[in-house]
Amino acid sequence: MRKGLAGKTIAICGTRKTEEMRTLVEKQGGKAVIRSLQGTVFLAKEELKPDIETFVKQGADWVILTTGIGTDTLIESAEELQLGEAFMELLSNAHIASRGYKTYAALKKRGILPDVFDEDGTVRDLISKLEQTEFRGKRVMVQLHGENAPALIQFLQDKGADVLPLLPYQHTPPKPEAAETLLHEMAQGTVHAVCFTTAVQVHAFFKLASEWGKKEELQRLFQQQVLAVAVGKVTAEALKEEGVDRILAPSLERMGAMIMELSQYMKKQSTL
Repeated sequence: MRKGLAGKTIAICGTRKTEEMRTLVEKQGGKAVIRSLQGTVFLAKEELKPDIETFVKQGADWVILTTGIGTDTLIESAEELQLGEAFMELLSNAHIASRGYKTYAALKKRGILPDVFDEDGTVRDLISKLEQTEFRGKRVMVQLHGENAPALIQFLQDKGADVLPLLPYQHTPPKPEAAETLLHEMAQGTVHAVCFTTAVQVHAFFKLASEWGKKEELQRLFQQQVLAVAVGKVTAEALKEEGVDRILAPSLERMGAMIMELSQYMKKQSTL
């Protein structure tokens, strides 16, 4: 019986569990190439300190928290600065919006229930929940993770908010060689699908392509020749933000499920 990935080359863009994913691809008859676009995420404590001090000094009408680990890190960093009590009081008195179940859990364990929270963990869903909220003239603190969330920041600014972004963790971009190689392979038709395991990888790839004047070419390749595969909703949302709408994503947000979904999809396509 012909396997779903027979004759297909699949690019893996992550840094975690790459050998396990390679093995899964090979078991499905395909070939995997590792093209890491992850870069590194680091704790930016020194850069964070003045922003926490500004928040404690000025307060905020709204606080938007986007990750559980980022929420924990903000609170722990405030405590290290001897500002923990003031920080928690501000959180308790502000309107809170949270993205994803991990952020909700981080707040709940501290006795805080958000006014607004989304179910599917995407920025798009969070924005839709905030659509009817009046932000004009309001000060809004936004906790980000690894990189900016341009759609969320733009949404708040368009509604007249004074936005204070806090990035407990910042992102160092990947070396461009992997992206350059992958873009060439896509253009040559030697890679048939690209598997993204985080939104960071997606944005890093498109940022580099944009710097090279090849963003439109990359969008076209994904629309016409190469299948974009996302591990879950948040990564798929990042692809949509970059202008890609031909996306395959598993309902179970796991790397193994992603490879199996891809195999089934490719097998179905080969019979059409």
